[in-house]
Amino acid sequence: MNDALLTVQDVSMALNGRDVLSKINFSVGEGEFFSLLGPSGCGKTTLLKIISGFLSPSSGELFWKGQRITSVPAQKRDLNLVFQNYALFPHMNVFENVAFGMRMQKLDEGEIRNRVGVALEQVRMSAFANRRITELSGGQQQRIALARAIAPRPRLVLLDEPLGALDLQLRKQMQVELKTLQRQLGMTFIYVTHDQEEAFAMSDRIAILNQGVLEQVAVPELLYKEPTSRFVAQFIGTANFIPAKTLSSTMARCVSSGAEFIIRCMPSEKLNADAATASGVVGEILVRPEQFSVSSVPPVPHDLLMG
Repeated sequence: MNDALLTVQDVSMALNGRDVLSKINFSVGEGEFFSLLGPSGCGKTTLLKIISGFLSPSSGELFWKGQRITSVPAQKRDLNLVFQNYALFPHMNVFENVAFGMRMQKLDEGEIRNRVGVALEQVRMSAFANRRITELSGGQQQRIALARAIAPRPRLVLLDEPLGALDLQLRKQMQVELKTLQRQLGMTFIYVTHDQEEAFAMSDRIAILNQGVLEQVAVPELLYKEPTSRFVAQFIGTANFIPAKTLSSTMARCVSSGAEFIIRCMPSEKLNADAATASGVVGEILVRPEQFSVSSVPPVPHDLLMG
């Protein structure tokens, strides 16, 4: 990606003698909403900590607009992090929480007040500036954590499953608000989640991780329609796998429940690249539920499984 803000190059990480990440490569563009998606323990939070500067990779490099930042400390990176538990200070009010980071940077007090006011307005929490954190609901605390992250106006915001503690209805509402805010700000977001629906609802592109390995990076639609591995196909949506042998680049013979039948691709489609050049390739056909239809009268003389 030529306009990449952040590039992760061959990043690996070993903890306690175990490989947590293995040669991770991807780039994130300016103004992109990019998600790291995978099951628990796949390494996505570890990767976020490496990007933030809280962890140093065992090997590999990080680049910021083409400049190496692997050894740059966290406080000198132009980014902020929203933690899963928000990490708000209970002894401070809302205004003081949002202002804290900028005061550590020794910004002018007038500028701090202006930025805090703008950030609270952007997350619709202006009326709560003098409230104590303990007086806020979970959704309100999430907004304050986000305001604290965006107030210094970083180029990149990292979010580590920030909606995980919210109920389903509020989580869906916050998904819409997060995506809307990100577009309005024009900031780059990297979002960690294990929730496929959440990632698909907000992301421009998604990186799928599995046991420390980067399986695929693509736009949501491509991940669903053209997964490059069985894991991605199973992890994204509901998948039916039918044993098959290719007859050509557009046709395969399948066997299911003892019945044999032929599947033909639509005129504009073909089988994946591994099977496109030859017949006799043994593998599996992925069929999504919406690609099935049930009928008492066969509409065509092929692509049928009688039952």
